[in-house]
Formats: sequence, structure tokens, C-alpha cells
Amino acid sequence: MNDRLVTAHASRSVAVKAGLDFPVIDTDVHVNDYTPLLEDYVQQYGGGKLVDALRKALGSRFNTRSNGRDWYQQTQEERRYHRTLRSPWWARVTRNTLDLATYTLPELLSERLAEQGADYSVLFPNDVLAPLGAGQEHRQALHRAINHFHADQYRKYSDRLTPVAGIPLHTPQEGIEELEFAVKTLGLKVINIAGGVRRPIRAIADKYPAAEHPELAKHAAYIDFYGIDSEHDYDPFWAKVVELGVPVTTHYGSQGWTGRHSISNYMYNHIGHFADGSQAFAKALFFGGVTRRFPGLRVALLEGGADWGAHVFTHLLDRWDKRNRDAVQNYNPAHADLDLLEELYERYGKDVTQGRPVDRSTLLRDTLGISALPHSREPNEDEIDDFALAGIEAPEDIKSRWVDNFYFGSESDDRTVSAAFNDKLNPLGVKVNAIWSSDIGHWDVPDLTEPLAESWDLVEQGVISAADFKSWVFSNPYRFYTEANPDFFAGTAVERKLAPSK
Repeated sequence: MNDRLVTAHASRSVAVKAGLDFPVIDTDVHVNDYTPLLEDYVQQYGGGKLVDALRKALGSRFNTRSNGRDWYQQTQEERRYHRTLRSPWWARVTRNTLDLATYTLPELLSERLAEQGADYSVLFPNDVLAPLGAGQEHRQALHRAINHFHADQYRKYSDRLTPVAGIPLHTPQEGIEELEFAVKTLGLKVINIAGGVRRPIRAIADKYPAAEHPELAKHAAYIDFYGIDSEHDYDPFWAKVVELGVPVTTHYGSQGWTGRHSISNYMYNHIGHFADGSQAFAKALFFGGVTRRFPGLRVALLEGGADWGAHVFTHLLDRWDKRNRDAVQNYNPAHADLDLLEELYERYGKDVTQGRPVDRSTLLRDTLGISALPHSREPNEDEIDDFALAGIEAPEDIKSRWVDNFYFGSESDDRTVSAAFNDKLNPLGVKVNAIWSSDIGHWDVPDLTEPLAESWDLVEQGVISAADFKSWVFSNPYRFYTEANPDFFAGTAVERKLAPSK
């Protein structure tokens, strides 16, 4: 047998790891499932019909079929006619066959963590949210079967590996039921959710029922991000999450959204899409007051980088400064001095008015365009404060309800992580919570052994400091999991490494 299969070979990351006096926590590892065994579990939960539902869900994950044919089956003219989204292809490592096997074999992955340089990894099986595409009849049963399979597959390696549980959130009650099953019955301790649920626009659905107009129903929809403008009250779900001490994670993308719907170019659709999707979800929790009501909620937004978390924090403060409930009165037409305005027009506006009389009653509305609602009523007192649900009274409130609740997954070679640590640029001298997310298992990491070294390269290049590196690969991830659940690392390699020497 090749010695490389049984002992860690000398990688750049092993060399970096040898110089560290703290553990490395990888918050984002993607693994594949051995399908025959997975289907055995699914069979036990729902028989052949549920297996068929799984296969159908896995086949439609990217939802890029139009007229019964996917992008690769269509002609260029058909793609234009249907506006068919260009879907990913060649998304897994293949030439590096050892890595390909590693992402499917739990024992091999556990053995090779030393070669990668991580002490502990949180796993995101690529099938974990596939049941979301299975329809209401099969969704919960599929989630239970898949979560059960993953719990059993990785339990033996729990000192170094833990898989996430996929949780559906079409309704708060559905989420609570599957959360309790995953945590209390299966012993899983991290969850992965979609950042939103597509729902029909009722005004259109009532007029054009989905059963009669399926193509229209696919497009006449909006996304419910749970935190704001939802027709459901998700507070019971968030309360249960905090009660059970569960960190929440999401890989929420926006491919297919307006501006990310190229019919020819996958990279056009891909760049920045995780940041955009996660931003919509996180802002919904913030503006909906979820992070105010649940200060113990910890949410990791993965694969989008951390720079967007820093710039949204900056924009929140800037906009609150100009649009808080008091400052917004600067733009209230009722506060305009019409006498002064009329006098100024009479003194300086003769060339503009050309002798026409100035009608002060319509001047603000028609000429100056000051009112945002020129032909309707002005907003009432309850409608002028966009920060009311978030309960923002001071800049520090924004910090506590954005920076403290959210953690931002940054991949190992992402130079923009420096924005997260730039406490001179970020308001209030803040460093945003970047967490190390190698993303191994996907196409952007062709070699499992490189990510830790790539991150250390940023230190040597002066992009981040050694202290920032420690926060990124250890301190921030450790805080994310343990603030939700102080016992998260009990019995793991991380606990052993942190234990004082005897």
C-alpha cells in the first residue's frame, strides 16, 4: 500500500501547523455520501417512494431545467428562449484521486486531518439540504433519514469530525421538530439551514393557481428570509435553537437572482453569490429584531468571505446616523420653511420662473420632488424608523446585534479577509468575526493539504497579522461554537490540546 495512505506526508500545512501553539478549527469541509448505504437509511424511513424522492431531489438541486431539459441538453436558442440559468459543472476534485476518496471515506478523512493541518472539522455533506427540493410530502422524512445516516457515519470520529444536521424551515414548527430530533435523538450539535424559503406571491397564486400554471408559479415567487416581512413567526424556532445550544450555519447563495442569471457563464453567476444571499438573510435577522430578541443566537454565514460583513456593518452605522428616527426628520417636508422658500424664489428665481407665480402649495411636491409620496399620504410615526424592530438607540447597539451574532466564513486564500481585521477602517474599532473555512471538497481547493499554508501565506505577505491569523483559524471559530454551547468541544481533540500540561 502507498505509504501516503497511512501516514501524513510532509505538506506545507503540516509545517505551518508545527509552529502553532493553538488548535486549528475548520468550519467548512464538504464531504460526499456513499449512495447505496444512504439509500438504505432512506428506505428504512419511507420505503421505495422515499428513495425515489431522494433521487429526484438530487437530480434537481440546481433547478436549471426548462421545458423538461437542462442547460446542457438545450440548444443556444432554447437557452435564450427559456432564459435557462447556466448551472455548475465539474464541481468536485477528480484528478487528485486521493482527495476524491477522502471526502467520501470518514476514516480516511479523520486520518488525513493531520496532513491538512486541522485539529477539528465541521462537515457539510453535499446532500444535507437536498430534501428541500423533495416537496412537502417527503421533506421531513428525508431530512431525518439523511441526518441519521450522517450521525452514524461520523460518530466514531467525533473527537475530530462532526457533521451538520440539515433543518428545513418551510414552517417554524417543521424546523423545531427536526431540530429536536437531530439534537436530542441523533446527538448532532450544529445545524445547516437555507437562508430563505421561496413562497408564492398570493395575489398571483390566487389568480393563477400553481396546479394550472406551474411555469408561472416558478417565477411568481418571493423569498422569505425568516426575520422580516415573513407571514410566519419564527421566534419559537430561534428560541429553541438558543435553548438547545446549537450554532446555526448556512451556505445561502443567490445564483438565479436578478443580476446573477447569466444563461451562458457560470462564473458570472457564481462570483459573490454566497455573499449576496447571506447578506439578505443576515439583514433580515438584524432588521427584523431577531438578533435583538435572541442575543445568544450565533449564526455562521459561510463561503461568502468576511469583507461583506465588515462593509454592511459600516453601511448600517452610516445609514442609521442619517436615517434614525430623529435624524430622518431632516427630510420631512413638513419642516420646510415655505415663507423662506417663497422669498428665495422671488429674489433669485426670476430667470427660472419666467414671471410665473410660485404656487407654494405644490412647490415642494412637483418642482423640488422632496416628498417621497407625492400623490399619497406621508408615513406616520410608526413607519419612519427602519431600525425600530432592531431596537437601535446608539451605534453600539448595531455592533452588538450585527458583529456579536454573526460569523463570516472566509476561505483560506481569500485576501479580502483583511477587511474583517481592519479595526482602523471598521467603525468603533471593530474586528469582524472571520472564521476559517477551508471549503475542501469543492472545486476551489484542488489539494486538501494546501489551505492552512495558503492562509499563513497572507501573514508572510503582510496582508494580515499573526494575531489575526490566530483569530481566524482558532479564536473566532472556538468562540462561535462555545458561545452557543460551552460544551461543544468536550471530549474532542480541541479540548485535549487546550488542556493545561500535566
